[in-house]
Formats: sequence, structure tokens, C-alpha cells
Amino acid sequence: MQLVLLGPPGAGKGTQADALVKKLFIPHISTGDMFRAAISAGTPLGKEAKSYMDSGRLVPDEITVGIIRDRMSRSDCREGFLLDGFPRTLQQAEALDALLAELKLPLSAVLNIEVPPEQLIVRLTGRRMCSKCGVIYHLLYNAPQSEGICDVCGGALYQRSDDSEETVLNRLKVYGEQTTPLIEYYLSKGLLFRVDGDLPMNEVLLALGQALGQQWN
Repeated sequence: MQLVLLGPPGAGKGTQADALVKKLFIPHISTGDMFRAAISAGTPLGKEAKSYMDSGRLVPDEITVGIIRDRMSRSDCREGFLLDGFPRTLQQAEALDALLAELKLPLSAVLNIEVPPEQLIVRLTGRRMCSKCGVIYHLLYNAPQSEGICDVCGGALYQRSDDSEETVLNRLKVYGEQTTPLIEYYLSKGLLFRVDGDLPMNEVLLALGQALGQQWN
């Protein structure tokens, strides 16, 4: 089963990806993990990607696709995979189609985890991190016992700059602009399945399974 997982920041995509691959016994292919692995291994594509990343530039699609090709060519992908973090744009989706045709690995489904924007804002802006030990809290879902103080080490809690409301709104805006054409693209191919990500985590996983024709307890 060859799958693509879509979802905005704060949708719980990472949590669901981890659970899905354990249920389906397929590898989780995360572009971030692939970049780090290729750079650590010192592959030619990894070195090229690192030169872009070190200078703060976006890694070109052709390098990203090359790294994905290398990963998908491994034996553990023969029975399927879950692709997370790619594609992000329509151009990348078309490049992925060409790659999958080359590898003879057609997409089985594209799973889109959907959460109302107002709920995403609550999830993302409520996060707090300990300045000493790095433990992460959430003001609604995992609040510290004493406001602004870490339960573990007593350090002061702070909000990361990328969790500020202004930054979160911009991240969601950019995601929406990039992903709307993707959703329409995969809808037109009959591959897109919408899943309500505002449900409890275990119910989201059950809904993802149902979209794939799987019945999980």
C-alpha cells in the first residue's frame, strides 16, 4: 500500500503517521528524516542538499525527488510506504507521479487529516517549553501544575517564536495556499480521502483505517 499523508501544522500528522506504519507494517518516509540520513551518510545528493540548507535556501525539487527515489528503491518499500512531508506543491505531486511510474509503485491513497483553523490555532499557540530541560507542555491538554513553571525541573516556561499567533496564522496561510491545488489534484484522480482530525486521537486512527478498508480495534 503506497500512501501519502497530508495535514496542516497542528493536525497531529506525526502521531498518526507513527501509528499507521505500525498497523500497516510499512516504512514511514519523512522528507526531514531522509534529508538528515542522506546528509549523515555523506551521499552526493545529501551533500548537495546540505549546501542549500546551510545557506538557508530551499532544496530544489530535483534533489528532493532524487533522495526520495533512493529511499523508495530500498527493499523495505516493496510492500508499500507512507510518504509524509512530500509532496507540498502541485509541481512536486507531478514529479512524484513520474517517480512512482518509474518505480512501478502506484499510489493507493492520499489521506488528508482536516482540522478547523480555529482549533489548529489553539493547538499550536498553546504549546510551552521549559527553558532548562526542554519538556513540552500545552496550556489546555498538558498544563503544568504551576503556571509558567516546569513540573520536572522548576525552570521557566516560554513560548517558541514559531508558536506565536502571528507565525501560526502565516504558517496555516502558506499551507492552505500550497495544499488546496494538491487536494483538488488528488480528488480528480479519485485518490483523496478526508479524515476528521478534530476527533480523539484513537478515533482519527480508526477513521484513517476505515478510509483504507481496514478494521482496527
